[in-house]
Amino acid sequence: MAKKRIVIALGHNALGTNLPEQKAAVVRTSKVIADFIQQGWQVAIVHSNAPQVGMIHTAMNEFSQNHEGYTPCPMSVCSAMSQGYIGYDLQNGIRSELLRRGIYKPVSTVLTQVMVDPYDESFYNPIKKVGRIMSRAEADIEEAKGNYVTEIPGKGWQRIVSAPKPVGIVEVDAIRALLDADQIVVSCGGGGIPVLEQGSNLKGASAVIEKDLASGLLAQEVDADILLIVTNVEQVSLNFGTAEAAPLSHMTVSEAETYIAEGQFDSASMLPKIEASLSFIKAGKDRCAIITTLEKAEDSIEGKAGTIIG
Repeated sequence: MAKKRIVIALGHNALGTNLPEQKAAVVRTSKVIADFIQQGWQVAIVHSNAPQVGMIHTAMNEFSQNHEGYTPCPMSVCSAMSQGYIGYDLQNGIRSELLRRGIYKPVSTVLTQVMVDPYDESFYNPIKKVGRIMSRAEADIEEAKGNYVTEIPGKGWQRIVSAPKPVGIVEVDAIRALLDADQIVVSCGGGGIPVLEQGSNLKGASAVIEKDLASGLLAQEVDADILLIVTNVEQVSLNFGTAEAAPLSHMTVSEAETYIAEGQFDSASMLPKIEASLSFIKAGKDRCAIITTLEKAEDSIEGKAGTIIG
């Protein structure tokens, strides 16, 4: 019998913000992932990278300003760097936890490029904040380079980039091969390195991809049974943040579409998770998506926690 396959999308809380936080968070996260592997699941992992890519972007750009002969670092390269060092921690953390349980399985990180449409509307409406808060003079320098900035009231200015939707995963065949060999793979980190196809070349885009949308696409491409999106709330709620908040244990596809039309989900947080879930479910049969916390991940598979969509 073929093994069940799951794509686990890890949010910020599962990774921490800085290096010490990430080391500690990965230990906790690896235990949960190892539980799934021990139960016989084939596991692909996608992770967020917002604090990490912002830190790298800031560090590299400030280094170039203070050291002659060095240039600012493109967002696509910053994304690649974040994939490498987050994947490094994750694969070692998971490997160590598996070995403690007597399980011998390779864990690999695939540096993943994700194609985006050059005509995606988001390129004309950048919204994703990256890097540190800047002065007006520093913001002027960024704008002179052709970059976008936005004012943060009472604080200063910050660079903003586009968030195009993913349309293809360049290294998907390698990811499939690892899963088919019953190995654990970390891929599409931070939504993937956004690239534009130009003939036979791939050119890095000045953008970031929603990690949840990339997770949904990956789950489709590897024919997963479950897309598990790990976030900081146990269940999706209607009227979130109000006295009338109503947590949901289950949503059908049609119900989720109705709630989207009603504007129930915040565009910067929950909406991409719901959209990713719906795309994944509609692309195959006998699939479901789950949204919950890391602590409730295992219970959610048994229908005892989280919000199940399907």
